[in-house]
Amino acid sequence: MSAPTSAPHPVPGFVYKVLSMDDLDLLRRAGAWSGSADDRRDGFVHLSTRAQLPGTLARHFAGRAGLVVAEVDPEGLPAGSLRWEPSRGGALFPHLYASLPAAALRRALPLPLDAAGVHEIPPLETT
Repeated sequence: MSAPTSAPHPVPGFVYKVLSMDDLDLLRRAGAWSGSADDRRDGFVHLSTRAQLPGTLARHFAGRAGLVVAEVDPEGLPAGSLRWEPSRGGALFPHLYASLPAAALRRALPLPLDAAGVHEIPPLETT
């Protein structure tokens, strides 16, 4: 297995976090968020690129209503905390080894479900 690499990743731009509305509210009120139970168990906040979002939603959030996708600016994350590590199928995924600061959020957009129960991803920066 290859060693983790620190940001910047070869693909510039934003990274994304899928959150419940409650978690987004908590993040904004507290100024930072330590992640979901899965994030805390794994020791980092799981993030995705734009291209990885459909797979992340299908695998971990299928059919769940009331979600948002937060557009995260890597420049607003603590220095050295963003690492690109192999995950599904060996693809490099962004992992945040720190709490997610509210100041790093560019925006959060709803992830409505279509008639088939699949999340509709809003227009986002391509990464």
